[in-house]
Amino acid sequence: MIALLPTTLRAADGDSPAEKLLLASRPLVIGHRGYCQIAPENSLPSFKLAKTAGADLVELDYYHTQDGQLIVIHDDTLDRTTDAVAKWGGKQIRVDSKTLAELKTLDAGKWFDPQFTGTTLPTLNEALDLIQDGNVTLIERKAGDAAACVKLLSERKLINRVVVHAFDWQYLADFHRLEPKQVLSALGPLWARDGRKVTDTEKVLSPEWIELALKSGVRAMGWNNQVTKESVAYAHRKKLKVWIYTINDPAEADRLLDLGVDGIITNNTALMWRTLALRRAKASK
Repeated sequence: MIALLPTTLRAADGDSPAEKLLLASRPLVIGHRGYCQIAPENSLPSFKLAKTAGADLVELDYYHTQDGQLIVIHDDTLDRTTDAVAKWGGKQIRVDSKTLAELKTLDAGKWFDPQFTGTTLPTLNEALDLIQDGNVTLIERKAGDAAACVKLLSERKLINRVVVHAFDWQYLADFHRLEPKQVLSALGPLWARDGRKVTDTEKVLSPEWIELALKSGVRAMGWNNQVTKESVAYAHRKKLKVWIYTINDPAEADRLLDLGVDGIITNNTALMWRTLALRRAKASK
């Protein structure tokens, strides 16, 4: 159950990087797990390339380690994107079963391409050091309480200099309660609602989803491609931005942009910039 929060949720710092992105007059290009088309996802090389390609936001995912550190990785297990199985044996090795020191011994790049051999899993702090030097991080919480992330961002003076999103809308409500100035985004659709599995039809962005998300104090919705022109317009009337994941096809991006969405989350940052450039050229004829 998500506690009811006021819907008049506007940060005081209108000049913060996060607020400026919400005010952008053009669609945003958001690098999914960095620039994971050409570098290992959620790695420092991937984040650096996304910055180089001009991503408005560089997205990443984080979990908690066994000793309570925040580590950047997408899956809750280490098998797919590290050499944990070869190094330690066994399968389905959970991220939270290892300490930060243990996780730092893993190779998180060779699986993608030999040129990235020696790449390690970054901590959230290390990722922020790189991305926030001239860019804005879109932090996806995969596990853990809101207080840990609030504490880290507060200590680093990064409140509202990043954007935080999650599929767990109670986490977002907790985050908003602890730090109401921070720009938050609700990821969806949720897999379950009111104690039952959500049907395919119900996964389409709707006024009902938007009203529920607003109770968590969010300023944006991160949705899949199941949106309509009417639902995007409803979100805009509620002062919410709509960012769509994970779009790597120019034709699909065009379709969604025609619906009025405000951002494209993509594995291929440069391709989406090309798509936007071609749209502008076509519109100017």
